[in-house]
Amino acid sequence: MALFLLLVLVAVVLGIIGVTAEGLGFLLAIGIVVLAATVIFFAVRVSLRTKRRPLR
Repeated sequence: MALFLLLVLVAVVLGIIGVTAEGLGFLLAIGIVVLAATVIFFAVRVSLRTKRRPLR
């Protein structure tokens, strides 16, 4: 969970720098890619975890 929060924070910081700094729009794109990869990684991890537990 800490890794997820760290990657989200990195994506937000890169996005903010990419939007505010002139000529650094590629940082915004990198931030979006990192955020998307983080969300996909977290969703896959949660879905794999729920398949192992039996219903109670």
